[in-house]
This record gives sequence, structure tokens and C-alpha cells, in this order.
Amino acid sequence: MDETGQDRSPSRVRLGISYDGTDFIGWARQPGLRTVQGVLEESLSKVFREPIVLTVAGRTDAGVHAEGQVAHFDTTAEFDAEKLMHRLARFLPKDVRITDIRSAPTEFDARFSAMRRHYAYRLTTARYGAEPLRARSVVACKPGVDLEAMRAASRKLLGLHNFAAFCRRREGATTVRELQRFDWVREGDLLTAYVSADAFCWSMVRSLVGAVLAVGEGRRTPEWVAALLSETERSSSVTVAPAHGLSLIAVDYPADADLAARNAQTRETRTVPVAGGCCGD
Repeated sequence: MDETGQDRSPSRVRLGISYDGTDFIGWARQPGLRTVQGVLEESLSKVFREPIVLTVAGRTDAGVHAEGQVAHFDTTAEFDAEKLMHRLARFLPKDVRITDIRSAPTEFDARFSAMRRHYAYRLTTARYGAEPLRARSVVACKPGVDLEAMRAASRKLLGLHNFAAFCRRREGATTVRELQRFDWVREGDLLTAYVSADAFCWSMVRSLVGAVLAVGEGRRTPEWVAALLSETERSSSVTVAPAHGLSLIAVDYPADADLAARNAQTRETRTVPVAGGCCGD
């Protein structure tokens, strides 16, 4: 209720979230298990003194991290964003933080309004493996991987395709995605893959990295990676890279005026373009 005693209409709140996924069984709430959603909803419900249910941009798997996760919820309570962030810093455990709190239009939907999601996957080629302070977020790989071959393989996957070979099957879920970025940056021993798409299916990023890493290690060719796009089921030849190297780093959204249109577009079923189409040929 407001100061006049009248019931207030629910307002939408947008959150920016960061977490170390090591000790979480993924994002999604599961009875009796420690999840990011469960921890956040419990704390938010206590602070707002009403049940809070979060909708998230991307549900991360067990062990996967986030630096730029986005979620939203509705509440009838009034709040001061700065004071709320400070208060939640005391409520929340050290491995999860709310980094941004703001009011959002009712059309904003953390999941369906998203235009693209950006992930980073971090590897080290150091002979001694990952440094201790990075061991929870960096995966050790063989020294001397062929970075140019990995870049060549990654480029072959760009565009709108059926990524069934790289996705764990979920009943009724499409595996058609538009991969907009897949490139690699080297900083000393650290190799970082930057992967962006309109959306990702289950285990897709880790499978993409695993397939391209096989090329870098000389076990496969870029042509083998490209040929996987013709498969209609998950490929047993693709090794899924370990979860702890992966982090959701950002989510892009349209201007407020375009949110409703984006929500409708996202809900449409994706299809692979026919030969001669404009995208993904």
C-alpha cells in the first residue's frame, strides 16, 4: 500500500547480478539444493516482506559463473535502489552479488526482451595449469594449441544454423540459433573465447568451445567442425568443455519503446533459412 492506504499496482524491477557458480547447482531453483535463484529469492523475499519470483536472462548450469546476468521481478513495495543494494550486500553470501537495481517498464522481460547474450570462456596454456586465484574460473589446456586453427574453425560456425550437434536435447526446444560472435583473444598464457548469440541452447557454448579446442590440439580439423552443422542430433564426438571456465558477461536489450516487439519476436519459433536466403548460408 502507499501512504494513503491504497493498494499499489505492481512495479517491475530489473537486477544486474554477478556470481561465482562453483558452489551452486546452477541458476534454477531446485528443492533442497543450493541454487543462485533460490538464494536470491530467499533474500529478496525477506527484504521486501513478500514472495519474490525472479525471471532470468539465461539459466546457467552448475559451476558456470556470471558477471553480467540480468533478472526481473514485480513488487508492490517501494524501495530506494542504493539503500537496497547496500542492504542486500549484507544479506547475500559472498559468492553472489546484486550489482545493479533499477525500475523497468512493465514490457521489460529479462528473458524474452534480450536481443543477444555474451559469454566468455577462459583457458590457460601455462604448463603449471591455472593460477590458484583463477583456478575456479580458468580451465587448463595443453600448451602450444594452434590458435589460428581455432579461429578458423570458430568462423565456420557463425550465422543462423541448427546447432543440434552442440546441444543437449530438450523436448520441444529449438536448436536453431544465430551465432553472432565466436572469436579468441590471447593475453600471455590466457586464451579467452568470446561467444555471442541471440540465444543459446543447453550446453551449447561449452560444446562449441570443446569442439574448437579439439582443432587447436590437432585432433580435429576446421572442416570437421563445419560438418557438425549438418547433423540433426547431438554429436557424441563433441567433448563438452568444463563448466567452470564459462561466464555470462553481458545481455543486450533494445530501447524501451521496442521491448514489446522484441518479446513477440523472441517467442516466434526459429527456423533455418532456405537455400538462397540472406542469413546463415
